[in-house]
Amino acid sequence: MEKEKKPNILVIITHDTGRHLGCYGRKVETPNLNRLADEGVIFTNLFCTAPQCSPSRASLLTGRYPHNHGLIGLAHRGFHLNIEEPLLPSLLADAGYSTYLFGFQHESSNPHSLGYQKVFKAKSNSCLHVTPLVLDFLAEKPKKPFFMMVGFSETHRPFPEYDGPVDDIEGFPYLPDIEDVRRDIASLNILVRRVDEKVGEILRAVEDAGLRDDTLVVFTTDHGVAFPGAKATLYDPGVEISMLMRGPGGFEGGKRIDALLSNLDFAPTILDLCGIPIPTKMQGKSMLPLIRGEVDKLHEWIFVEQTYHAAYDPLRGVRTERFKYIRSFEKRPFWFPPNVDGGLSKEVARRLGYFNRPRPSEMLFDLHADPIERKNLVDDPNYTETLERMRTILKNWMRRTADPLLKGYVPPPPGAVVTPPDSYTP
Repeated sequence: MEKEKKPNILVIITHDTGRHLGCYGRKVETPNLNRLADEGVIFTNLFCTAPQCSPSRASLLTGRYPHNHGLIGLAHRGFHLNIEEPLLPSLLADAGYSTYLFGFQHESSNPHSLGYQKVFKAKSNSCLHVTPLVLDFLAEKPKKPFFMMVGFSETHRPFPEYDGPVDDIEGFPYLPDIEDVRRDIASLNILVRRVDEKVGEILRAVEDAGLRDDTLVVFTTDHGVAFPGAKATLYDPGVEISMLMRGPGGFEGGKRIDALLSNLDFAPTILDLCGIPIPTKMQGKSMLPLIRGEVDKLHEWIFVEQTYHAAYDPLRGVRTERFKYIRSFEKRPFWFPPNVDGGLSKEVARRLGYFNRPRPSEMLFDLHADPIERKNLVDDPNYTETLERMRTILKNWMRRTADPLLKGYVPPPPGAVVTPPDSYTP
């Protein structure tokens, strides 16, 4: 790619999808996303900073942890970004990009404050209504260079009702393999296939407009799927995310990147690709050295966190390739949070008492031996040294990033709507 030629950036982001795609080995048909992975780069070990929408999405745009960018809860509940945070759309606009938002965002009540120069609103934020606006826009062959953020409300609950057979539906290993859970997953699959179809239409529109060679197409999501033990938890199903990228700068050829990464790394990567200086405030790293084969990893460990979801639920965690350490800073009477979105799987979790099992204040998992994070090793003498090391890594990170949780309770901003955690009834 010529140095002076800046690529177009087209990002498609979904809601609550995790890695539930065919190209990640899940049993759901996603031919268009599979093709994007086959033609571009698939990141297989990339995690978000937080297992909920607003904090994670803000990390994608700022390259910073939620307790640093300020959006430690949900934007529609009154939480907000700090003033003067580095925001990817704003930085690109300052560098001469035209910046556009289509559909859903969850970082601010005013999308223009994020750096989007033009906002396209559809009848709803479903991919069914947002995609036609994107297709019309691309057909006009927009001025280059451009940055487009395309947000779909899928695959957020509620799901469409699935009433077919479930024998061929693959369950989730961290939930019981029973009919109700499979039926719930089958309903999720309906939305995943819908998204895939619309992504295919956008990919064809990029090609028809003659933009393929100079446009980086990105597909990603904000956090894990909306099932008990995933969304709103720091277990891997809550913080695992998909990321596919295809376009100039080495993002081609069906590469598979297995290195441990965070969505903090996204904004620095885009700025680096576009030849724009990376603000020193950004805490992520550019992934371009990985793409070029200059290094085989960027991080020894990544950090995950939650402060508020519907309620105050302060958690911090660190993950290496092999181990996960989670610390809960408040006593909670539930293993899975009962405020997880409603559905058949939630009813299963209720029946099995997942909402009545106390959550340990500390959890340590050996992900090689226990990939579904069920055997807590905190009291196992064989892991004492590992536990101390992970505790130290987490504590040092909290100190280094001035985590307010070190001083105790973190209050919500004035006017924020917060549900008392003890008001949930399993």
